[in-house]
Amino acid sequence: MCGITGVVRFDGRPVDRDRLGRMVDALAHRGPDARGAQLLGEGSLHVGLGHARLRVVDLSEAAGQPMASDDGRVWVAFNGEIYNFRELRASLEARGQRFRTASDTEVLLRLYEADGERCVQALDGMFAFAIWDGRQRRLLLARDRLGKKPLFYCASPQMVAFASEIKALLRHPDIVPQVNTEALPSLFLYGYVPTPQTCYAGILKLPPGHLLRAGDDGHVEIEEYWDVPLADAPRRTSGEAEAAADIRELVTAAVRRRLIADVPLGAFLSGGIDSTIVVGIMSRLLQEPVRTFSIGFSGDARFDERAYARLAARRFQTVHTEFMVEPSSVDLIERLVWHHDGPFADSSAIPTYLLSRLTRQHVTVALNGDGGDELFAGYLRFYAAVAAEAAPRWARRMGGRLLGGLPDWGGHRSALARLRKFAGSVALPFAERFTRWVSVFYEDVPRLLPDAWHGAPARPLGPLEPSLQRCRGRSPLTQLLYLNLKTYLLDDLLVKMDRCSMAHGLEARSPFLDLALLEYAFSLPDAMKLRWGRTKVVLRRAFADLVPEPILRRGKMGFGVPLRAWFTTDLRDYLREVLLAPEARLRGYVDQSYVRALCEAHLAGRADHSHRLWTLLTFEVWLRDLSLGAGSFTWADAPEPAAMGGRLR
Repeated sequence: MCGITGVVRFDGRPVDRDRLGRMVDALAHRGPDARGAQLLGEGSLHVGLGHARLRVVDLSEAAGQPMASDDGRVWVAFNGEIYNFRELRASLEARGQRFRTASDTEVLLRLYEADGERCVQALDGMFAFAIWDGRQRRLLLARDRLGKKPLFYCASPQMVAFASEIKALLRHPDIVPQVNTEALPSLFLYGYVPTPQTCYAGILKLPPGHLLRAGDDGHVEIEEYWDVPLADAPRRTSGEAEAAADIRELVTAAVRRRLIADVPLGAFLSGGIDSTIVVGIMSRLLQEPVRTFSIGFSGDARFDERAYARLAARRFQTVHTEFMVEPSSVDLIERLVWHHDGPFADSSAIPTYLLSRLTRQHVTVALNGDGGDELFAGYLRFYAAVAAEAAPRWARRMGGRLLGGLPDWGGHRSALARLRKFAGSVALPFAERFTRWVSVFYEDVPRLLPDAWHGAPARPLGPLEPSLQRCRGRSPLTQLLYLNLKTYLLDDLLVKMDRCSMAHGLEARSPFLDLALLEYAFSLPDAMKLRWGRTKVVLRRAFADLVPEPILRRGKMGFGVPLRAWFTTDLRDYLREVLLAPEARLRGYVDQSYVRALCEAHLAGRADHSHRLWTLLTFEVWLRDLSLGAGSFTWADAPEPAAMGGRLR
């Protein structure tokens, strides 16, 4: 796992070595073990490739990057892991290829030499890579099928620049950070900016499952090489028992593939079904005890899953370490914004960041349970949306009117708050119902952004339209799963896990997002995932003998933090100082009277606006960083926030 960056110039100007070095330095947290840079010249073309390395497979210097072909004409900078690299290597050796390292990077290089850009079709893993082909005078960028690894780019007639994180691009003097005002409605609607846009004008995300080619004439083209296979009809099986057996085999194989490493590895253990399954399988595949890591927050049992994590740790006899953290410090909020390269609505980045930092003190690779909810319909909103779709329209309208006046008690995670949200969306069309359930501001976006909204209400779901077209005609649940994969998973969950883990040079691996498992899960009938209010039906059956009964029957808790309480106690003054200050930079983009009303209602205890206030807080902190010059801003020498930890056995 690493960080990559680079520049290809078409205007005859050379790539400056010092500037390229500063771009690599911006990614040092992703690759703390080594750094490399290579300058190349091809007539009027000038190329610079940079790499920050985290050693995981083949720790030798020979496996360093950027890596060149034998003739020096093809160069690769690679971020990620190719889980089937040993099989690919054996196939290439049978075709006459010879290797000088034991790395998956060289497998990628040799595979490209043999098959060209079609090599990406053979890769099973998480990756983002850049290949400079001097023979064809062409840059090739690629991103894995689901978007586990990030890749950003900025293209102009003079050059193409790319990087694993935006902060590296901002180290280039030709790239000036500017707010992408057109993306703000989406940011406050969804809590993130949907791919391919970003919060920065002119900087884009390469979509997952896509290639980018830049030829010597400066022309850039993007092509999709993979999408989720949506079958016209569900897979034929002899029944749920057969499907459960298949899933058990596929999940076990996915975990086994992710145990390949030349460094210590462990697992995040939340006490939920998915991470418990992963740890249970690891305990059967590894000879030594699994190292597991959990986190809890003091003062609010609703956000503490450590009791269930301990139950799983005892069941599988792991070497278990758990951490208790106090309310978030101001430095942590600002640090998270820096690592995310922008504002974000998901406050669960706080525990993810802290858990990653503390886990990295013990291991270099950590497996997690991400993806189980996405493949097997583990979210309550899936059931609510499907149930609403099955109800007559008149019943939906009546239910919305009857439940819409419920009081705002118990916080946004409470059953009452969820019922209110369901009531507010039950009468909406399908796609709007999906958006309402995952949105931050939804109908209040025009009030928040009166100047930027313009004609957007006519197309508030514009970013969903390509995905809606792809899955149209499938069952409501299949459409939900597909949309969730292309939006919330891609631009929220995967971003959070990548930035928070790589902030500490920790490689996170997600067995439930295995390609073979995903394709199989999407082929199953809906009733094997969601039935009569039960989620993950076939997954629970597949591992009923492995997962402790209390964990198997518990509902989904989620990985949250007690923001509501923090904003009224420890972070009360900070919230006011940041959002309501006369010099607050968000005043140039949002309606300040609306922001003030949100703060006052929350601080007075009349409503729980913690989710919205967190989003606005990260927006303001980002704007401040931007005004300071985000390309030069660094947290390298700043102290880490304190946390308490202890090991259990």
